[in-house]
Amino acid sequence: MVAAHVGIMPLKSSTFPSLPCVPRLRFTKRRPFAIAAMSDDPIGEWILSEGKATKITRISPVGGGCINVARRYDTDAGSFFVKTNRGIGPSMFEGEALGLGAMYETGTIRVPKPFKVGSLPTGGSYIIMEFIEFGPSRGSQSVLGRKLAEMHTAGKTEKGFGFDVDNTIGSTPQINTWTSDWIEFYGEHRLGYQLKLAVDQYGDSTIYQKGQRLVKNMAPLFDNIVIEPCLLHGDLWSGNISSDKNGEPVILDPACYYGHNEAEFGMSWCAGFGGSFYTGYFEVMPKQPGFEKRRDLYLLYHYLNHYNLFGSSYRSSAMSIIDDYLRMLNV
Repeated sequence: MVAAHVGIMPLKSSTFPSLPCVPRLRFTKRRPFAIAAMSDDPIGEWILSEGKATKITRISPVGGGCINVARRYDTDAGSFFVKTNRGIGPSMFEGEALGLGAMYETGTIRVPKPFKVGSLPTGGSYIIMEFIEFGPSRGSQSVLGRKLAEMHTAGKTEKGFGFDVDNTIGSTPQINTWTSDWIEFYGEHRLGYQLKLAVDQYGDSTIYQKGQRLVKNMAPLFDNIVIEPCLLHGDLWSGNISSDKNGEPVILDPACYYGHNEAEFGMSWCAGFGGSFYTGYFEVMPKQPGFEKRRDLYLLYHYLNHYNLFGSSYRSSAMSIIDDYLRMLNV
């Protein structure tokens, strides 16, 4: 989701307006990111205990966001990146932490390691994660493509398509109910969910009805391919891509779930992926038949989300994709 890329680490959806819808997340019984015990300063308390620091030498803001406040905590044990939100409970940050942790555990592409999620004593929540010093550029697109494909190859699950918790795509809830069939999952929990938001928010019955026709008839686009659940970043645009000081690619601020690997390119319209990116990617995960025909189907989810978040300027792009597919499928 598009955000301003400023400061040392960009914020999740940092250009988004505050919206009234707050996601209701479902958690599994096992919670690898336990909610911190309440104290007057739970962030400092964690840094000075489990963070293995003896003193915090500086706290400096990282600008650019209107949803979360970001700060860099410098200590004698290194630096930490901390995001806080005074209006939202810890479930949103726990969803982010679980996604970062899942990507980190693949040992492929670099992501900030999440350390702690907790509640603030005056209301709201925080997340503490590894601070990564960014380099001067986004690094090699070819290396980014290869590393991303390595993450998709390594990040597999037997549970099906979905994730252990719901999370957010920008400010929009992203439903990740485990589903055995990809076409059903994408039709219901991605396109279908966004289409319903459009009709509920704008009364847009035209895009809803045409979109539902597409959902019901899109199965032929997936003929003769193998679809395995791959761990996806889920929100891969230019503001969520950087490189470390050694030039290695870094991705951050995810909206993770397990899905068809091609869905990762749904934000390519504002990710700046060039030919070398796709060459590097397909060297590791070969392109499957019909890739070009499915590409816009994955753009559609994000255009619909932008329509629901930002209004009518994105409607024509979403509507054009839907109409093109209805003609292609002759439905």
